[in-house]
Amino acid sequence: MDLDVLKNGKKVLALNLKKKEGSEVLRKLATTSDVIIEPFRRGVMESLGLGPNDLMKINPRLIYARLTGFGQQGSFSKMAGHDINYVSMSGVLNYLGRSDEKPLTPVNLLADFGGGGLTCALGICLALFEREKSGKGQIIDCSMVEGTAYLSSWLIRSQQLPIWGKPRGQNILDTGAHFYETYATKDNKYISVGAIEPQFYEVLLEKLNLQGMDQYTNFEENKKKFSEVFKTKTRDEWSEIFDGSDACVTPVLTVEEAARHPHNVARNVFSHVNGHPVPNPAPKLSRTPGSTSALKAASPNGTHTREILSQLGYSNNDIDELIGKQVVSEPNEKSKM
Repeated sequence: MDLDVLKNGKKVLALNLKKKEGSEVLRKLATTSDVIIEPFRRGVMESLGLGPNDLMKINPRLIYARLTGFGQQGSFSKMAGHDINYVSMSGVLNYLGRSDEKPLTPVNLLADFGGGGLTCALGICLALFEREKSGKGQIIDCSMVEGTAYLSSWLIRSQQLPIWGKPRGQNILDTGAHFYETYATKDNKYISVGAIEPQFYEVLLEKLNLQGMDQYTNFEENKKKFSEVFKTKTRDEWSEIFDGSDACVTPVLTVEEAARHPHNVARNVFSHVNGHPVPNPAPKLSRTPGSTSALKAASPNGTHTREILSQLGYSNNDIDELIGKQVVSEPNEKSKM
């Protein structure tokens, strides 16, 4: 099983950097590349003679992006870790979860893809933009701990506002309030409610036939009332009632349902690959919109070995020799069915 589910549309070269010839191939790639992204712990690339000082000597315009959990300095910089560790070290995990329950990790979205990949991509864009003025590349030190903290700037910096101030899970935006919560419906599906502003809350009460409730008192009691009412109809029945209104109520959809929802269909939010929905690129650009590579078949490791090495000036004999030395690899054509 290929674990890299995001490599569709990419050219793939499998390269053994522990061999001298493999390092040389990467150096040649660096001479013509704009960006290199490396995800190893501090010191790994330097030990191979492929650190930023080595490669930026060859190509001063190179953007060298280092994407790691803990960054290039600090007492944790050589430690292993995963998303849950980086979110916990950022201080953000302590905010997530219901009252009187342990912190709830947001799978691996917040650090890996938000504070990690997205923040690193932003750093690359900034460096490329700056290079237009200076003509010089630079090193990007992207720590998932720092990226997660920065991504959560509003959450961290807003803690003195009246919407916070209580323990986890007892505030307005963390499931403490009855008007910012999910509720089970008659068919054991769920509906989401986010009626924060008073005018939206009034519409919510009108649709629920619960007039006269005070928005900012008796949160737990009001949750029970909301729960009882939402249990009287199915999720889709409630959707019919709330669709098009300003009550800030929407169904909790599966991804398959989201791909079929009329709003998302109109916006072309998803494509389908082998019957499964995959998100299309966002945001949408008016003149140069993106297109998904998920519709293209993912290439096995080494698929483009000969193409890439040929472009670097290697002859077929050179490539055969590198394959024989296990410096690079290519798919075994004989094994294809």
